[in-house]
Amino acid sequence: MWEQLQTQFAKPQVWIGLGLTLIVAYALYRFGRTLLRRIEPHLSRPLSLGLRVVWTLTVVVGWLSVATHVAYLPNVPVLFDLGQDIMGGFRNSAGQTVVIVALALIAWNFVGLVSRRVVPDQEFNRRSVRVQTLKGAVESTLKVAIAIVSVIAGLQALGINANSLLAGVSVLGLAVGFGAQSLVRDVFTGFFILLEDQYGVGDVITVNGGVLSGGVEKLNLRVTTLRAMDGTVHIIPNGQINTVSVSSKDWSRVVATVDVTYNANVDEALKVLERVSEEIYKDEEWNGFFLEAPEQQGVTQLAPDGVTLRALFKVQPKSQYAIGREFNRRIKIAMDERGIEIPSPQRGVTFGDRPLEIRLVRSPETRGGPEGQDRTHSPVKPALTREPEEGELT
Repeated sequence: MWEQLQTQFAKPQVWIGLGLTLIVAYALYRFGRTLLRRIEPHLSRPLSLGLRVVWTLTVVVGWLSVATHVAYLPNVPVLFDLGQDIMGGFRNSAGQTVVIVALALIAWNFVGLVSRRVVPDQEFNRRSVRVQTLKGAVESTLKVAIAIVSVIAGLQALGINANSLLAGVSVLGLAVGFGAQSLVRDVFTGFFILLEDQYGVGDVITVNGGVLSGGVEKLNLRVTTLRAMDGTVHIIPNGQINTVSVSSKDWSRVVATVDVTYNANVDEALKVLERVSEEIYKDEEWNGFFLEAPEQQGVTQLAPDGVTLRALFKVQPKSQYAIGREFNRRIKIAMDERGIEIPSPQRGVTFGDRPLEIRLVRSPETRGGPEGQDRTHSPVKPALTREPEEGELT
């Protein structure tokens, strides 16, 4: 018998056959365990444990029997004969169907396992967005492919001619296609969104000129799912997306503006703006978000209520919200320290022929602002969450 084993195991086809039967045995084992998990809540613990042991022994003995038949070891009569019966059973339609279902289950779980192990970087960048987006799209596509192939293989195993069935389905699909043009359009649009990396999961976008906006939570070939600031979920078919404004691609910009009154010293206000901008830029807590040094644009508008000063910060994507909040805090304190007044509301009320002008101003005692404020250290760190787009919360 030992010489017979050596002779059989020297053949490559025997090893290939053993490998294939091992895969099928594992697929059947996983299929059985899945079914047992479904019914275990309704069984007692000893019975559940007994069923698991019996199923494991059944698969092991079955594989050993089939392996004995594949290696052609007739000197092991019990296992050889049993393996021959098992092989004959799997040549029938029912046996082939069970194997197909088991292999499909393994492939389905394997795709999900690989997808869960693909973890994008914690840092927000285009690579992490791309990985997160393609992970979901590829997983759903592969699972659809597994389902289709399994159904076709199962029909063939049951004796149904899949070729004629596919021909009939293609004719039906052609007829349905004329009524499902929007679905085809959604899929094609989604394909090019993914191919060109127009946006991805984690990006902040505005769709169709401000109709809808939010953070992208899910993107596949058919739909884009947005989460608005108030938690509302918007599900948008890709074919209905005409224009997209992405607020978080590659880099972002903080438009740092502050208004001062016409009575203020504009040159002194510009110096304060520059000092606060450089202060944030050099702060260790915020410097890592900056891509360039701040740009001072100066006086950008002479508005009815005051003079507008502006600086620009080029920063990492999605960091503009927190930096903008920190800038607002620091510039308010700095203006108070220098005694530079930020405009207060002014309204004109007419009584008869003469207008009565009412101005809301602060008293001289309070123009310096509250005492003891430290603009370099915020008592509450600004959150990195985004600001709502225009009209998002209305």
